[in-house]
Order: sequence, then C-alpha cells, then structure tokens
Amino acid sequence: MGRLAYPPVTELLLVRHGETDWNATRRWQGRDDPPLNARGIAQARELADALAADDIAAVYTSDLRRALQTAEIVGERLGLEIVPLAELREIDVGSWSGRRSADIEVEEPEAWARHVASWGTGWTDGETPEQLTARVVDALRRISSERDEERVLVVAHGGVIRALTAFALGVEFADFTRGSIVIANCSVARFACESGEFRSLD
Repeated sequence: MGRLAYPPVTELLLVRHGETDWNATRRWQGRDDPPLNARGIAQARELADALAADDIAAVYTSDLRRALQTAEIVGERLGLEIVPLAELREIDVGSWSGRRSADIEVEEPEAWARHVASWGTGWTDGETPEQLTARVVDALRRISSERDEERVLVVAHGGVIRALTAFALGVEFADFTRGSIVIANCSVARFACESGEFRSLD
C-alpha cells in the first residue's frame, strides 16, 4: 500500500507586541505609532527567552513600531531576520486613535455601547472588523504557503489575533469578541494552517 500524502501544515505563533505607554493609559493606538515603553521592552526580552527553544524558522511582523521593536528583540535572540508586512497592522480605529477609552465612553456613549456589545463597531470611520479579517487571513495564508511545514512567529496586534481566532473558529467576529476579551501584551496564540484553513492549537 502506498504512503499517504498529507497536505503541508505550517504552525503560526501569533504574538501581541509589548506594552506601550498608550496601552498603559488605555489609549486607542490603531495605526498610530507609539514605541514600546520600558515594561514592553522587558516583556519582549522575556518572550525571546521563552521562544528560544521553539525551533522557529522565520519572524514576520507588522510594520508599526511597537510590533517592529518587539520582533527585533526576539529576532536578535533567535538569530533571525524579520520580515515587516503592512498587512499585519492593527485595525484602523479612525477618529478614536489616540483617545482614552474612558473619554470615549463619556463623549460618545452610544458609540461606546456598540463597541462594548461588539468589539470594533464603535467608530464609524477607519476600518471594519471584516476588512481587518480579510487582509489578515490573506497575509497569513501567503506566509503559510511560503513556509510549508515550518514554525513561524508573527508579531502583530490584539485586533489581528482576534480576527484570526474568530476566523479559525468559524464564527462571526462580532460574536467572538462580544464582551471583554483580553489579549495580554507578548502573549502567544498558536495556530496551524493546512491547505489555507486555520485551526487553533491552544
């Protein structure tokens, strides 16, 4: 009997960038570009140490500075070059960018209530969760096709991880994100990609 042929599987380790001062003060970052703070740099170094034995073949990253800095620290520890991709950027939150959640809650109560009920639906400009999901899934499928049967680190953002998780589970973004879902800075979410389809490994 001949040997069975299985589709190649790529393992994706999605990581949220280290902390910034805007994270600490609950300011929306979106496409704005604050750097890591001291705690964020320490988180990235701890992440690099934790991943050192994981046999990672490549490091891809959002091209926003907070993700780039995190990826550079990890890449240096692993001896790997990093590959920045604009498609891995955080969701564009439009006019909410730079504003504190507490201020939005007071100044735009209806918009904030929409957001609490369904993450990403509060702002009316910027980018929709559906647009975020489409570009993220396309980028990660492309990475997976280039890195068959390898383990790949992808440094990105909370919105990016939410989008792929909902997609992998086969649920609507709004249903998955309803309520409070915290994605910690420098936390790792593991996925497999096989024939362009994703599944969670956590």
